Amino acid sequence: MSTPSPTPLKKYAAVGGTRSVWRQALDDLCASPVALGAMVVLALIVLSALTAHWITPQNPYDLMQLDVLDSRLPPGSVSEAQGYTYWLGTDGQGRDLYSAIVYGLRISLLVGIGSAVAAAVIGTLVGLLAAYAGGRVDALIMRVVDLLLSFPTILMALMILAYLGKGVGNVVLTLVLLEWAYYARTARAQALVESRREYVDAARGQAIAAWRIVCGHILPNCLPPLMVIGTLQVARAITLEATLSFLGLGVPITEPSLGLLISNGFQFMLSNEYWISVFPGIALLVTIVAINLVGDRLRDVLNPRLQR
Repeated sequence: MSTPSPTPLKKYAAVGGTRSVWRQALDDLCASPVALGAMVVLALIVLSALTAHWITPQNPYDLMQLDVLDSRLPPGSVSEAQGYTYWLGTDGQGRDLYSAIVYGLRISLLVGIGSAVAAAVIGTLVGLLAAYAGGRVDALIMRVVDLLLSFPTILMALMILAYLGKGVGNVVLTLVLLEWAYYARTARAQALVESRREYVDAARGQAIAAWRIVCGHILPNCLPPLMVIGTLQVARAITLEATLSFLGLGVPITEPSLGLLISNGFQFMLSNEYWISVFPGIALLVTIVAINLVGDRLRDVLNPRLQR
């Protein structure tokens, strides 16, 4: 029988059991009013994106539902043709901005969460491999990681998308190629610390398979920092997607995206038609701030040394 590995959160070691550990960590996460408010806002944003078809008056990317006579209407205008109020106004194509923002949140969250999860899986596996294999394998992997992290992310993304072309799938693939190195470096550093623990030495002494040691002993204790990085990387991926779409190399014009909505209204800013860019920008800002607040609180909970 192998020596059990310690709980991921040393602070809650006395609680008893990994399930109790994570339940206590969730309670501490919700104990902060700021983090709790951010989680509520984030839950509303995700729920709105999932139910966009039912809570919006129109599908902004269905040409049959648009009317060019409703182009660039200010907030609160009533459409004579459609018969409903544009509470946030319309853009240059006559799309209801509220509907476009809700549909745009769906794509932004899909790109952010999808790329973060895929990059986390790849980066964690690569980092664990580098830490456990050591030697030349470790040196080769870390040189590749250092090379990727040495280049500006936005510049590399522009170069890759210039070759791959526009598209949600291409944006996700680009972000995965650029983000997995962050997880790999963190997973390797944490795995090197855990691999020197007594419980890992005891497991090796009992001739347990290497993959069982890595997956059953080392990986669970590497999850807390990776979870924090993953939360923050979702916000970073959403920001990068918005930037790429604003520059015209991200999501195509036929797909909703907050960055694309901001880009579409930028040309009308000088004519005082601010709402076309401002409201999508506010939605993007609120989403990123909510994710970052949850990530900051999660970091404090999973690393008690950072708590004040």
